[in-house]
Amino acid sequence: VHLVESGGGLVQPGGSLRLSCVGSGFTFSNFVMSWYRQAPGKAREWVAYIGSTGGTVEYADSVKGRFTISRDNAKNTVYLQMNSLQPEDTAVYYCKRRYYPNWGQGTQVTVSS
Repeated sequence: VHLVESGGGLVQPGGSLRLSCVGSGFTFSNFVMSWYRQAPGKAREWVAYIGSTGGTVEYADSVKGRFTISRDNAKNTVYLQMNSLQPEDTAVYYCKRRYYPNWGQGTQVTVSS
């Protein structure tokens, strides 16, 4: 199992980023996929998940209305569109299969003016 996140970077408050996560080594379309994040000095927290077909999505209250999770099973990719970013969104963002332990290396998102 291999998960590779990308798309992070430095963005000003109010800005947007789209993260991508490509999965390999498993049948991507069979699995619920999740995004998590870990801010400096804090525990890793769940951000969102999406069902295997994309028909079910759920978000943490802290990102609801600002972030959108989606997936393209033909590309083995899950996305996280992040809008109206705030400094408190600064973290390393990770994707993983829900209920399974494998993590990617993460991608750093920094929101700062």
